[in-house]
Amino acid sequence: MSTGAREIVEQLERAGVDVCFGLPGVHNLALWEALRESSIRLVGVRHEQTAAYAADGYARATGRLGVALTTTGPGAANTLGAVGEAWASRSPILVIATDIPARLRRAGAYRGVLHETDGQAAMFAPVVKAAHLAHAPATVAGACAAALRDALAAPTRPVYLEVATDVLTAELASTAGAARETAVARAGDAGATDAGAADALARAVALLDGAERPLLWVGGGARDAGAAVAALAERLGAPVLTTYGAAGVLAPEHPCRVGLPPHVEAAGRLWDEADVVLALGSDLDGVQTQNFAQPRPPALIAVSLEPLQTYAPDVWLRADAGAAAAALAAAVRDRGTPPPDLAALRAGALTRIDADARAFLATMRRALPADALLVTDMCIPGYWLAGFHAPAAPRRLQVPLGWGTLGYAFPAAIGAALAGAAGPVVSISGDGGFLYACGELATVAQERVPLTAVVVDDGGYGMLRYDQRDAGEASYGVDLLTPDFAALAASFGVRAEAVDGLGDAFEQALRRHVADPRPSLLAARTPTALVPPPNTSPNWYRK
Repeated sequence: MSTGAREIVEQLERAGVDVCFGLPGVHNLALWEALRESSIRLVGVRHEQTAAYAADGYARATGRLGVALTTTGPGAANTLGAVGEAWASRSPILVIATDIPARLRRAGAYRGVLHETDGQAAMFAPVVKAAHLAHAPATVAGACAAALRDALAAPTRPVYLEVATDVLTAELASTAGAARETAVARAGDAGATDAGAADALARAVALLDGAERPLLWVGGGARDAGAAVAALAERLGAPVLTTYGAAGVLAPEHPCRVGLPPHVEAAGRLWDEADVVLALGSDLDGVQTQNFAQPRPPALIAVSLEPLQTYAPDVWLRADAGAAAAALAAAVRDRGTPPPDLAALRAGALTRIDADARAFLATMRRALPADALLVTDMCIPGYWLAGFHAPAAPRRLQVPLGWGTLGYAFPAAIGAALAGAAGPVVSISGDGGFLYACGELATVAQERVPLTAVVVDDGGYGMLRYDQRDAGEASYGVDLLTPDFAALAASFGVRAEAVDGLGDAFEQALRRHVADPRPSLLAARTPTALVPPPNTSPNWYRK
């Protein structure tokens, strides 16, 4: 007979899960024993938040399910910040947490059992798509199957599965039949579901055919639809603005790629001048629109699986962004006209950004091979890369905006690096953000995770220091005592190096690090921090 733990692991295997990230506790060890006998790689981390970040990094890199395992109470609670980031970024991750033994639970009473909370699942309610509970052996198969279905069905977001500790070791009756089957959907499988889809498509085509200055705004929901987006943009002769999640959807050399964030005035002007905007797979969120200061265009077409809560569209196509882009590309008239000279627009705009930042971006471009996967944190170098780095393909730039969680990059890069990426994986953290999860140096050493962690050490929370000084105040409470990061990494057996600044020495060191698949850390000491880019709120040009 099977047990609850074996049932869960077998369902994960059937769903195609090949790695889980987790931290053991007294309540979830039965899962560890079931994983020992499975085909799934178990990666033990040093903090539960890291398990969820790594699952998120894996999901963003692949589009497949990322799985985080945690124990009861404080272990589960430790994941919440990372789960919130995955929720805001619509990542398909599954958090499997234990609860106290069902035999010890009394409805409506808190009795001080180890790790007990009064409704653990309720903590997750704001940051998950669904929560499924298995507090009895008869419910574990169905709850697990439902959790997997929900996590992978578009539109994706995190899902929570809670299993009572004694259910993991309980013997299960036969689970043959529907309750045992795992329906494995893939992110983006959903097609048009609106009964009026044909009419909405026709109205969208009419608006686009009548437009003089159409613009495509492409979000993360369309990041895997590059061919369809390119075909549509080419037929319309339309510029394509991409959000952080859609970076790389068009190749860097594509003539329709704007290649600038909408926070740069030259790119924002394309929005202002457009008579029809087509938003594909984007919710037009506050971070990208400068808190909705972008004026509503004369006509707006939205393609998404959920209604927009920001700008009211004239036409809403409730459909998968890729399928809708392909249908529109086949239906709109081919104008036979090229887009505006976006390369010249981009070059002109780049000459007006900060010279040190421009040099840093060029250094990163030269040092990283085209197939590199870059994971940035909430730090000034990360903000510059989020707005201005040009990945060669989608899913090769990860940005935690999103929720905006500091400490994302290094642990998320662990998941991305174990996702089978073709090229090197590099995380970019500030000194403050890296210290959130510096214990994971032990994980990358023990698991031989092939990544390079870059730490830009300016001795504090550089963005917050800028905010204080920009307000005419002296810095206070934002300067940090930082360790010797290279020595710290070396103490874990991780190859490490430190350089001064972000110039030639940094570039040559980064080239060496990414050419070697062993885990490594490169610290760049920068007493003079980069200034924040125009895609950070203090420097938004729309107020």
